[in-house]
Amino acid sequence: MTTSDKQHLNGKDWLEAELADTLDEDYELELSEPALSREIAKIYKEAHPPSIERQQYFRNLLSLQAELIKLQSWVSHTKTKVVVIFEGRDSAGKGGVIKRITQRLNPRICRVVALPAPTEHEKTQWYFQRYVTHLPAGGEIVLFDRSWYNRAGVERVMGFATREQVDAFFQDAPEFERMLVRSGIKVIKYWFSITDQEQQMRFLMRIHDPMKQWKLSPMDLQSRVRWEDYTKAKEEMLARTNIAEAPWFIVEANDKKRARLNCIDHLLQQFPYAEVPHEDITLPDRVFNPNYDRQTLPAELYVPQKY
Repeated sequence: MTTSDKQHLNGKDWLEAELADTLDEDYELELSEPALSREIAKIYKEAHPPSIERQQYFRNLLSLQAELIKLQSWVSHTKTKVVVIFEGRDSAGKGGVIKRITQRLNPRICRVVALPAPTEHEKTQWYFQRYVTHLPAGGEIVLFDRSWYNRAGVERVMGFATREQVDAFFQDAPEFERMLVRSGIKVIKYWFSITDQEQQMRFLMRIHDPMKQWKLSPMDLQSRVRWEDYTKAKEEMLARTNIAEAPWFIVEANDKKRARLNCIDHLLQQFPYAEVPHEDITLPDRVFNPNYDRQTLPAELYVPQKY
């Protein structure tokens, strides 16, 4: 169904049409992914109790995404500044929930920041400096797919930061976040929690799926070896940076669908957003010039219609 077709539907019919499109996209995604070996599929199925039924999941997701659009309008209207931090072990599902949050939002208002490893130049800067440039202005939502908490996690465990640097981070991070809050930025922090067994299963699935192997880096594989080190680092991080101005919220993420719905619902609850008045939008009449002739363009300019 085209966008113009949907514009003629009422709210309920639109939801049904959107649900049908979303289901179609999901089916296509599943069909496009190479089938996992029967053995891994069997193990994965045994390890997971039944999740939310697919159609129910999408109904809930679309309803929450409709609320996210209202939140976006309210943030833009009130010039609110929002930072949402997503942290967790590799393969915990951070990217999945970020994708569902941003899926229907305006990228000029809601944007994702996923910084690569720091350059040699950045390593000489104040640690928080490269993150500061990405903070929101009024009317913006910034989602950090990993954040300054890299220092308390991967940098600490992998030896990229000294113990002195980590201790300094634990002193500075709460003060840095209090500064952000005092400046009017709403800071929300999520930790996505999965079990040892669940991470192993997700890594195995990525290894056996050529379309997902790009998600595995040497650092990800090392995180399996150092599971206990990451656990200790996480526990100290949560204990030392859970402040009243910017508390941590833990999302149980073994069930991806429920984790996405629960996180989005919780995020919405953090704001007193309301409907924002909008002017009615009407499509103006097209101006027709009787003396205008549309030029025929050369065939080589067109993309070949193979499908």
